[in-house]
Amino acid sequence: MPKQFINAGVEIRDAEQELQRFRYRLGILSIFILSLFCLLIIRFIYLQIFQKEHYTTLAESNRISVLPIAPHRGVIVDRNGIMLAHNYSAYTLEITPNKVEDLESTINALAAIVEITPRDRRRFKKLLGESKRFESLPIRNRLTDDEIARFAANRYRLPGVEAKARLFRQYPQGDMFSHVIGHIGRINTREIEQLSDDGRLANYRGSDYIGKAGLEQSYEQYLHGTTGVEEVEVDSGGRAVRTLSRSAPISGNNLTLHLDARLQEVAYNAFGDRRGALVAIDPATGGVLAFVSKPGFDPNLFVDNIDPQSWTELNTSINKPLLNRALAGTYPPGSTFKPFMALAGLFYGKRTPQQAISDPGYFMFGGHRFRDDKEGGHGAVNLFQSLVVSCDTYYYMLANDLGIDAIANFMTLFGFGSKTGIDLKGEASGILPSSEWKQRRFKQKWFPGETISVGIGQGYNSYTPLQLAVATATLANNGIAFKPHIVNHVENIQTKAKTVIEPSPTRDLQLKPEHLEAVKQAMIAVNKEGTGSRAFIDAPYSSAGKTGTAQVIAIKQDSKYIESQVAERHRDHALFIAYAPTEKPKIALAVIVENAGFGARAAAPIARLVLDYYLLGKLPKQPATDE
Repeated sequence: MPKQFINAGVEIRDAEQELQRFRYRLGILSIFILSLFCLLIIRFIYLQIFQKEHYTTLAESNRISVLPIAPHRGVIVDRNGIMLAHNYSAYTLEITPNKVEDLESTINALAAIVEITPRDRRRFKKLLGESKRFESLPIRNRLTDDEIARFAANRYRLPGVEAKARLFRQYPQGDMFSHVIGHIGRINTREIEQLSDDGRLANYRGSDYIGKAGLEQSYEQYLHGTTGVEEVEVDSGGRAVRTLSRSAPISGNNLTLHLDARLQEVAYNAFGDRRGALVAIDPATGGVLAFVSKPGFDPNLFVDNIDPQSWTELNTSINKPLLNRALAGTYPPGSTFKPFMALAGLFYGKRTPQQAISDPGYFMFGGHRFRDDKEGGHGAVNLFQSLVVSCDTYYYMLANDLGIDAIANFMTLFGFGSKTGIDLKGEASGILPSSEWKQRRFKQKWFPGETISVGIGQGYNSYTPLQLAVATATLANNGIAFKPHIVNHVENIQTKAKTVIEPSPTRDLQLKPEHLEAVKQAMIAVNKEGTGSRAFIDAPYSSAGKTGTAQVIAIKQDSKYIESQVAERHRDHALFIAYAPTEKPKIALAVIVENAGFGARAAAPIARLVLDYYLLGKLPKQPATDE
């Protein structure tokens, strides 16, 4: 066969093979493409049918912004409707740090438009260190209309800065109620964690503040209210287009207190420049009528997040204005302890009202001389006289006869050394000494000689003014004790329904009426002819009381206490307990004036002013002063 025919046949077979390969590859590719289309169709079906609800929700989320609406906080008023804590609306300038390139330059530019004080800068810097950079933080609060107008005209030059309408808390009575009303402050990380653990975090979306102290803290769940929700349609730039739905917030409940604001003012001003505390209680209900801790502080400082300088000043002040003396301050009760010691002696049969001891002016025990306040002594002294003249020797002997554990067991009945359960947080327990307490605290046994000074309210004795007031109210109420409470009722802002905090009797001491009467008659005589008589001259009502003077530092056994030779902070505390009228007590109180000396001179006059106002409506002409 010619060579050219052979080559032509080879070329034809190669072309057919190439065509077959091409068709094979085309088929494979077609199958692959068809498979891809099938997968795509299946995916479309899955997304459009099975995942429709999910992606519709996502799309709606991109289109709809859900905004929390913070509720109005409930107001707090006294028993007569005087406002103690309320809200008002004002504009605030806020900066979102992550939207600002140069924070310092932005603040300086802002300061050229509205006033930004050094205190504003310090507070903002403190907030910046405590918050996340995407959070909006206030740089200036309570803007005037003129300042808002100036900012609005320059808003375009200040990205990341906004003017927002906010509700602000205000305490119109200032420091007078600072320790009982307390204050609110910005929610911190620890509180957010606690709210989350309690399942309440959702209700705080949009809220910046929470109760930090006083009633604002202990009644937070009532005062806060319920957060509302607003659904807003937004465009691609995040700008609101229209409101789709709105669930209005529910304002917090209002609190009405047992406290009498005018009585509180009389008591607070009566201290003048002196430090101390006063608690007044209705013996028949446990309602707290006055709750004073002096000095106080301005709670309004904390609403805007207190600046570091003010915080340092409050914390480093020698007068300790942040210490709630009435609730957490503990002091030896001095001779105000004696009426309860007298009852203990009668209760255990160690004394009778008529039984007298001989007071030479001291009591010897274990080679130690425990001196009476009167040199030479009071002579023959029975229970009545022991209280009227405040004879130390009588109670040295009584304490020795009773023993420390009998004293502790009896004083427990009156609530000494235990929290009262008042509706405030941060209450101190105080110290009611006993042999078991000392062993637990110091790993030491109790020595009999330590009991002697306990009998006159010294030694390890240490109680709060609140405990002393509750014990006095219990005595005035014939041994029936009530848990003290400040809030009278909670008012539902929607229904106006009032939930009354019912009086809660905690125990009936079941003391013999003749024992109570013996001590009461002696306390009445204290204010008529005894150590408290000077403060109660010409009082048109009958009252019962007991003065007290408590040592701050120990003095040597043979040394004599001379007030003028002792540094002011080391001088004795002045105390006084009282109730009135004696026929049917309406008020019982305890007063302590720190480092003021004799209770008859410094504390009793304050009690007289308080009783005069509460029982007679009589306002003092001027604050009480030392005589």
